Amino acid sequence: LLFDLFGINIPLPIQTFGFWVAIAFLAASYVITKELKRKENEGQLNVSIIKKTIGKSLSIYEILSNLITGFFIGFKLIEAIFHYSDLVANPQDFILSTRGSFIGGIFIAGLSIYLKWDENKKTRLATPKEIEKTIHPYELVGNMTMIAAVSGIIGAKVFHNLENMGAFIADPIGQLMAFSGLTFYGGLIAGAFSVIWYTRRYKINILHLIDAAAPALMLAYGVGRIGCQMSGDGDWGIDNLAPKPEWMVYLPDWMWSYTFPHNVIRSGIPMEDCGAQFWQPYCYQLANPVWPTAFYEVIMCLLIFSFLWAIRKQIRVPGILFCIYLGLNGVERFFIEKIRINTEYDILGGITQAEIISSCLVLVAVLGIYLLNRRSKK
Repeated sequence: LLFDLFGINIPLPIQTFGFWVAIAFLAASYVITKELKRKENEGQLNVSIIKKTIGKSLSIYEILSNLITGFFIGFKLIEAIFHYSDLVANPQDFILSTRGSFIGGIFIAGLSIYLKWDENKKTRLATPKEIEKTIHPYELVGNMTMIAAVSGIIGAKVFHNLENMGAFIADPIGQLMAFSGLTFYGGLIAGAFSVIWYTRRYKINILHLIDAAAPALMLAYGVGRIGCQMSGDGDWGIDNLAPKPEWMVYLPDWMWSYTFPHNVIRSGIPMEDCGAQFWQPYCYQLANPVWPTAFYEVIMCLLIFSFLWAIRKQIRVPGILFCIYLGLNGVERFFIEKIRINTEYDILGGITQAEIISSCLVLVAVLGIYLLNRRSKK
């Protein structure tokens, strides 16, 4: 990314796809925080009162969690400092390998426990007491984001492997550990259920919560697709051998068709001129140009996000905005599938997993709008 934009190569252990996924979560967190604050100010969401015990000594869980986290960080950090080039070459393999420094792990684990103990010592009471704490909905966004990220990635991997069972059977460990190969709808379903389950404790109105999340989800999807386009993770279209139309004469050729040189999954044929040494081993491009479907989804998702953001204050029935999001998302994904390479199920003349789910989303959206409107009139 830095080389393409500025022509400089700074070796960093941050891959393009992962970078944009992180940006997507940050952007979504910012948007949903603003919406939750607005809804609370307008009286649509209430604060929660929870009981919390303060002044306690460190629990076994706190000690073990700091011990394990500190050891892992130290174990990998020291190894990364002395073998930085290996980390940059393949961050996920480096992190998930057994390589590391036991001395570094023990040192950072000890330091972590000491700092936690020192922090606890300052707040410890002779007799712990129970207090009531006010929780605003927007204060939970950090936790919701982490829960959505972890459960969403797991869900995305599960749905991807269900769709590509042959590749999973051939290399189950490799498919599970690869940072590419994520199915959006798997992430959406798993992340949504996990966040809703988490927020039940705080008695947040679910309909207002999902309405607040609707624009954020669309924005995150669009930003995430930038990573798909720039990294070449296999999320591209079918062959597009048609000549570029005249009305696109002033636009870059890759907006019409693209061979995805240096794609991260090393798909296609070897490139005659790979360019700078740091491109190794990503020296492949597709034999035929294809539709850059990820780019098209970026445009469509940002337009849908803008629309949802513009109408959000005009929607008076809770849950309707989320249904509109589901419907527009389903329509967008259903039609992009027509030019997108994907695994087809041998039913109904050939249909993809995304087409099935997107069709269901449209039906759920229509039914949801009808039922919510009818309920609001009673």
